[in-house]
Amino acid sequence: MTFDPTSTLLATGSADSTVKVWDIEKQYCTHNLKGHQGIISTVGFHPDISRLLLYTAGEDYRLRVWNLLNSKCIAEVSAHYSMITSVCFSEDGSKVFTSGRDAVVSVIDAEVHKVIKVIPVFEVVESIVLLPNTCNYPALNVDNESIHVITAGNKGVLRVWNSDTGKCVYTTDPVYSRFDNNKQLEVKQAETTDDSMNIVQLIHNKEKNNLTVVTYDQNISILGLEKLVLQKQFAGNNDEILDVKYFNDNKYAIVATNSMHIKVFELSTWDCEILYGHTDIVLCIDVIPKSDMFISGSKDNTVRLWKMDPVAKQVSCLALGQGHTNAVGALAMSRVKPTFFVSGSEDCTLKLWTIPPKMDSSIITEIHSSVTEKAHDKTICSVAVAPNDKFIASGSSDKTAKLWRADNLKLIGVMRGHKRGIWCVQFSPVDQILATSSGDGTVKLWSLADFSCVRTFEGHDCAVLKVAFITRGMQIVSSATNGLIKLWTIKSNECVKTFEGHEDKVWALAVGDDDEMISGGADSNLITWKDVTEIEQVEAKEKQEEFILQEQTLSNLIQQKKYLKAIGLAITLEQPFRLLSILKEILSEDDGDNKLFKTLEKLRMDQIDSLLRFTVQWNTNSRHCHESQVVLSSVLKIYPPNQLKKLANLKSSVEGLIPYTERHFNRMSRLVQQSMFLEYTWQCMKGISSEQPDMELEESNVTEMEIKMEADVKSEESSSEESESDGEENDKIVQQNDSKTSGKSQKTASNNKTTMKDSDSDSEESDNENMKSVNVKQTKDNKSVEIVEDSDDSDPDDDSSDEEISLKKTSGGSVTSRNRKEDSRTGSGGRVVVKVQTESEESSDNDDMMETMNQEDKSVSMKPPTPKRNLYKDHLSEKSQNQKDVRSRSPKKRKITDKFTVVKGKSTKVTGLDLFVDERPSTEDYVVDSEATYSEKLIEGGKKRPTGRNIQKMGRKMNRKAKLRKPKTFGR
Repeated sequence: MTFDPTSTLLATGSADSTVKVWDIEKQYCTHNLKGHQGIISTVGFHPDISRLLLYTAGEDYRLRVWNLLNSKCIAEVSAHYSMITSVCFSEDGSKVFTSGRDAVVSVIDAEVHKVIKVIPVFEVVESIVLLPNTCNYPALNVDNESIHVITAGNKGVLRVWNSDTGKCVYTTDPVYSRFDNNKQLEVKQAETTDDSMNIVQLIHNKEKNNLTVVTYDQNISILGLEKLVLQKQFAGNNDEILDVKYFNDNKYAIVATNSMHIKVFELSTWDCEILYGHTDIVLCIDVIPKSDMFISGSKDNTVRLWKMDPVAKQVSCLALGQGHTNAVGALAMSRVKPTFFVSGSEDCTLKLWTIPPKMDSSIITEIHSSVTEKAHDKTICSVAVAPNDKFIASGSSDKTAKLWRADNLKLIGVMRGHKRGIWCVQFSPVDQILATSSGDGTVKLWSLADFSCVRTFEGHDCAVLKVAFITRGMQIVSSATNGLIKLWTIKSNECVKTFEGHEDKVWALAVGDDDEMISGGADSNLITWKDVTEIEQVEAKEKQEEFILQEQTLSNLIQQKKYLKAIGLAITLEQPFRLLSILKEILSEDDGDNKLFKTLEKLRMDQIDSLLRFTVQWNTNSRHCHESQVVLSSVLKIYPPNQLKKLANLKSSVEGLIPYTERHFNRMSRLVQQSMFLEYTWQCMKGISSEQPDMELEESNVTEMEIKMEADVKSEESSSEESESDGEENDKIVQQNDSKTSGKSQKTASNNKTTMKDSDSDSEESDNENMKSVNVKQTKDNKSVEIVEDSDDSDPDDDSSDEEISLKKTSGGSVTSRNRKEDSRTGSGGRVVVKVQTESEESSDNDDMMETMNQEDKSVSMKPPTPKRNLYKDHLSEKSQNQKDVRSRSPKKRKITDKFTVVKGKSTKVTGLDLFVDERPSTEDYVVDSEATYSEKLIEGGKKRPTGRNIQKMGRKMNRKAKLRKPKTFGR
C-alpha cells in the first residue's frame, strides 16, 4: 500500500488481483481496478497529483499505468522477467525506476511509458529508494548532477547507483554493523547462506532524513542518510529465548535466542545491537560482574569471548575457543577477576579456559582449554563458579551434582537426591550452600560441608529450569516449564509469591544487583521484574493515613449535619453502608423525604451512578429496602430517562434492582392483606364483646353448684368408709351403675357450661390400670376440703389435658375443682383435686375482699350467656359430646396374648362434682364355661367324651377364650 503526495488517497493491492483506491477523509472506496493476474506486488502514485496516475505491478511481471479520472489502464510496460518488487519516481516525475527479482533496475520514461535503460545490480532487489538532492553526500561519492538510487536486496547491504552511468558508486557495510569491522565481514562471508540478512523493505523518511531497513528476521534498523551508518536497531521477534544475563551494571541485557545471533539490549531505550559470529544456535551466556566482558557458547561446539567499548557502545569478539566435540550448553565466568571460565558440553566433559591478559581488539585470538575432565555420564546442563573463585559446581542429566576444585578440576564431592536430571546449579552468595533445580519439580539446598540436603522446596508441578539467590541469599527464585516464577523464603521454607508473566517454558532467569530480575521464555517475551516491597509498604501506609483523615472528616461532616458533603465523601471512599446510615439519619428528621430529595438534586451524575450501585446492595436486604426504594424513587423523579441512560453502570444496576424490588412488593402486598383481615376480625370480636351478659342467672348457677359440692363431699366420706370394709363387694360392681353415674355427671357438667371428661372410657380401654384411691381430707377448722384421686400410673408431666374450673362466691366462700383427663390408651392415671374454702376475716378486710372477688368474677369465672349466633355451635358441641360418651362405653379391641391379667373393678364416685373414675370389670366375671359344661356340650353334639387330661387342656383353652371375649354393652 502507499499514500499519494497529499495523503488523502490510499492505494492498496491484494491477493485477489485487484487494486483499490480509498478516500481517507470520507472513508470510502473510490476505485476498484482489475486487470492483473495473481498477487499485486507493488503500487505507487505519480508525484504530480494533477495527473492522477497510479502505477501497479503483480505476478504477471507487467507494470500497468491507471488513469484515476476514468479508472482505465492507459499503458502496460514489460520491463522485467520476474516479479516487480518496488517502484519509485524522480523528483520532477519524468522518470520511473522499477526493481525486480531478476536482479536488474529498469528506468522508464513517464511520458511515453517505455523502458529507457536497464541497470544490472547482480542481486535480488527487494526495494529501491531515490536519493534526494536536498543535501550533499561526500561520504557516498555522489555526483549532484545525476540521479542516484539506493537498492536493498538479499545480500544485506545497501548500494548507491548512478542512473546515468549505471555504476555502483557506494556500498555500505552489513546493516547489523555499527562500524567498519573487517573481522565481522570475514566471519559473515564464512557463513553459509542466511536468510536473516535478506532485506525485505527499505523506507525513506523525509522528515528525519534517514532510512528504515526491515530484515527477514523482523529486525528493524535505522540508518542516517548522509553516511548510511546504523543509528538504532530494534529486534522485532526474539523467537525462543534460551538465556539472558545482566551486563554493565544492569544497563544492558544480553540475550541468546533461538538463532546464531546474540542480541544486546539497552534497557533504558530497548535499542538492540545484533552480534554475528556463531554459526549455529547460541545456547548459553555468562558475564563477569562489574566488567565489560562476557562469553557465549553455541551448538557450533565453540565458545566466544566478547568485549564492549563503554564509550562507543560497540561490542566486538576478542577470542574464539574450540575443543568440545559437541554443543556447549553451560558456561560460567570467574567471579572475582576475569582470569578464567569453565564450560560444560553434551560430550559430558568440563573444560577450564584461561583468559589471556592482553588481547588485540582488531583480531580474534584463538584460545585453548587448560584442563579437561570427564565429569558426568550424561549431558552437563549447568555449571557455576563459587564467589571466591575456588570451587566449581556442575549439574547433569544423570541426576547428580558435583563439586570440583577450580584450579585443577579435582572432584571434591557428589550430591545425590534428585529423582530426575538437574537443570541448574547456583552458589549462595553468603553461605556454604549450593542450590539445585531438577526435572522432578523440586529445588534443593545442599551443605558443602557434608554434601547433605538441608532444604527441599516443593511447589512446582513440573520441571524447574532455573534457580537463583536474591535478597542477599535469604530468598531464592525459581522458574519452571509451565511459565510460573516462584519466590521462596529459605528460613520458612515457604513460597511467598507466584508470578504469572510467561505462557510457556521459562528458560532464562537472571538477578541484578538491586534485586532486579529479568526472565525470558519460549513465548518470546523478555520481562523485567523489580522489587516493589518497600514501595508497596509506603503506599499502603500513605493510603491508611489518608483513609483515617477522610474517615475523621466524614464523621465531622455527619456531626455538623453537612449531609451533601458527607454523601460525596462516602461515595468517594466506597462505603455503601456508611452512606446508608447518613440517608437513614436524613430520613429520621422532620420532613426527611423532602430533605433527601433536595440533597440528591445537588449530586453529580457520576455520584448518582455510584449511588445506584449502592442501592442495589441495600435492596437485597429487607431491613434496608425502604431506604433503597426511597432513594430510587427520588432519583427517578429528579432525572429524566434520557439523562439516566448515559450512566455507565445503569444496566447492571437495573438488573440488580428488579428482582428484589418485585420480592419486596409482593411481601408488602401480603402484609396489607393480612392487616386488613386482622382489622376485620377485630371489628367482629369488638361487636360480640359489646353485648352485656345476664349476671343474675350466672350467680344462681354458682350457688346451686356450691350446695351440690357440699353434699357430694359428705356422701363421699361415707362411701369411702364403706369401701374399706366391703372391698370384695366393690370388685363386683356392675357396669350399668357406672354408665348411669356417667350420664348424670354429663348432665350436671352441661348445665354448668363446663366440659367434663368422662373417665369411664379410659377405665375400659386400659389393660393394666391399678386401683385409684380417693382421699378426702378436711382441716380442723373446716375451712378447706380436698379430694385427691391418685394412681401409680399417672404421668406428672402430662399437663396438656388438664382443665380447670374456678367458681367463687362473693358471700365468703370459694370452690375450686380440677379434673385431669385420663388417657386410657397409654395407661396413664389421673389426679382429681377438689378444694372448698371459706373465709372468716375481720370486718375491716371484708370490703377489700369483696372488691377483689367482684373483679375476678368479671374477668375469669363469670362468663356471659351465649348469644343466639352461638346456639348452633353449642348444639354441635353437645352432639359431639354424646358421640364421645357412646364411644367411651364401647369396648376397645384387645390384643390376643397368652398371658391374662385380672383387673379388679372398682368405682369411686364424687357426687358433689358428679365426677367419677371407673375401672373395667374383671375378666373373670365373663368366664362362664368350666370343664364340666364343656364336656357336656361335646356329648350333646354327638362326639365322644374326651379323656381327663384332654378335658383339662380344653377347659383351660375355653377359659382363655372366655377371658378374651368382649363384654356385652348396651345403649341408652
